[in-house]
Amino acid sequence: MEVSVHSSLSDYSFGIIHYRNVTVSESPQMLKGRLQLFQESLFFDLKDKKPADFEGIAEWRQLFKQIGKDPNRYRPSTEALLRRISKQNYLPSANSAVDLNNFFSLQYETPLGIYDAQNISGSVEIRVGSKDEQFKGLNGRENSAENLIIASDDLGPFGSPSVDSVRTAVSRETTEAIHIVYFRPSLPAEDQEKLLDSLKHMFIQVNGGTATSKIV
Repeated sequence: MEVSVHSSLSDYSFGIIHYRNVTVSESPQMLKGRLQLFQESLFFDLKDKKPADFEGIAEWRQLFKQIGKDPNRYRPSTEALLRRISKQNYLPSANSAVDLNNFFSLQYETPLGIYDAQNISGSVEIRVGSKDEQFKGLNGRENSAENLIIASDDLGPFGSPSVDSVRTAVSRETTEAIHIVYFRPSLPAEDQEKLLDSLKHMFIQVNGGTATSKIV
């Protein structure tokens, strides 16, 4: 699947992993346990600081402002996760793909999106959304894509570092998926490669299948 980045975002990097022949199921206890323990650890960290005080969250909030999106209305997805955790509203286990996505997002303080490739139409472009674009998000709302970094196909926006769409949500019926890592701008190229490689191998370990990856 072809994935490109619009010239307006040429200063930023994105990790792309294409999975094939995967089996999404209930998360193994190992993954459930790691996600739960990490959330409990973060809860205690959040007693002393706000989600926006985390280095990665602060960086993404600033990026949202630069592009023209109010981070107080459209928060980076990792910040939204941390705000839940700060209230001990821990993330319940969803499935073996989503749980792993959330774990890595929290660990690296950066948004990630996992998408059902069979519900993506045509090629993918990562770009800034326009005024007349919107999409139904996993938050249960119609979300404006204006001034938001989005992943878009022939049918329009389906993902972003704020919220992803219902249309491409991964389920237990998913057998082919695309992972997008919205790298923090300050993350060195060497660390981008390490993050992508670690995510790819753990995903395959949990869900089976094969994977190819690249940074765009």
